Amino acid sequence: MRSSALTPQQYLAELPEERLSSITELRKVLLENLPQGFEEVISYGMLAYVVPHSIYPNGYHCDPSQPLPFISIAAQKNFVALYHMGLYANPDLLKWFEEEYPKHSKTKLDMGKSCIRFKKREDIPYDLIAHLAAKISPAQWIETYEKVLKK
Repeated sequence: MRSSALTPQQYLAELPEERLSSITELRKVLLENLPQGFEEVISYGMLAYVVPHSIYPNGYHCDPSQPLPFISIAAQKNFVALYHMGLYANPDLLKWFEEEYPKHSKTKLDMGKSCIRFKKREDIPYDLIAHLAAKISPAQWIETYEKVLKK
């Protein structure tokens, strides 16, 4: 369910009722916990939290006109997804998250390389997502991104 919204407000306005509360709460958690420097935008049809060109002029290597992506959230047809590029790029962070997840949720972790899927609002561990969001600053993300990119 890729959105054609141009602003976060437009994105939220077009969400189906059953996904609005989950996305709204995730958005609130991210906005309150991400370190200063990340910016909320719409990217690839999702709410995204990026390192803006003003901080990282090189942008995203796949499309340098795009800012450097970090976290995105999206309402898919059957689930809410949180995409965290740091989990994909940083094995230590992934290990920490996989160990912490069972302490915060009764459901089995449903995860791809950077995508965490939640089928029900009550299964989203908002407190864990808050801790995850706060763990990496824009400068740390740039450093990790450049290391992984140069491999």
